[in-house]
Amino acid sequence: MTPPPFTLGPALLFCPADRPDRYVKALDRADAVILDLEDAVTPDRRGAARQALVDNPVDPERTIVRVNAVGTPDHADDLAALARTAYRTVMLPKADGTFVGPLVGPDGGPYAVVALCETAAGVLAAPALAARPDVVALAWGAEDLVASLGGTSSRRPDGAYREVARFARSSVLLAAGATGKAAIDAVHLDVGDLDGLRAEATDAAAVGFAATLCIHPSHAEVVRAAYAPSDADVAEAREVVQAARLAAAAGTGVLTVGGRMVDAPLVRHAESVLRRAGWQDLPRDDDAP
Repeated sequence: MTPPPFTLGPALLFCPADRPDRYVKALDRADAVILDLEDAVTPDRRGAARQALVDNPVDPERTIVRVNAVGTPDHADDLAALARTAYRTVMLPKADGTFVGPLVGPDGGPYAVVALCETAAGVLAAPALAARPDVVALAWGAEDLVASLGGTSSRRPDGAYREVARFARSSVLLAAGATGKAAIDAVHLDVGDLDGLRAEATDAAAVGFAATLCIHPSHAEVVRAAYAPSDADVAEAREVVQAARLAAAAGTGVLTVGGRMVDAPLVRHAESVLRRAGWQDLPRDDDAP
């Protein structure tokens, strides 16, 4: 049994699993919540966090649970608590080649896994992880990656990512795209830097990321706006798709729209814009912009 494709996003908001009072608030602010049993919870609070996870259910269709990494003492206990809930999407931190068997739920089927590539081994294993049928999305993380390399900072003084982080980001995106899986961009740790977050989320949407991880409720609104095409973008995309359909009917492969040559890749760009805007189907020929 293969999990369904990952469709959550674009704003995925972390929430400490030991703070059940925040579960609903996080869901109200974001497209999905990540109830975190790992980094957001101190080791002495993880037992309470697991119980809170069981006792305070929220919408399982919009919830991801981040468990502790395979091989850690908490991993098995996290899965045991997860089995007592309706949640079936798991974020697996520090995923790499040691992630062997599927994470199996109480019904015997595999959990849908978001593999978090946040170590050197994880980034190099991204293609193999993306090829797994139980992995529905790849995410990446800069800080654990740099820590795994013995470094001290993922960003330059101007706030831009250093080259190794940019390489990891691109590697995860390409591995996910090569297998038709979703790619999820990393968190922006500077809570007050909304301009920097907006720029990164806008770039993430432009290159094909499906979602961005958020650490603060204020980030969710910024990410949503960055991923949403403008009215002008939607109008232009509709014009391109409609013109392409008419050209195809006439047997023409390349066309000109607004003075610009448009070929097959640019038509696909336009279709992506329409999907991000919420279109389920392409516009009809008679549905003029």
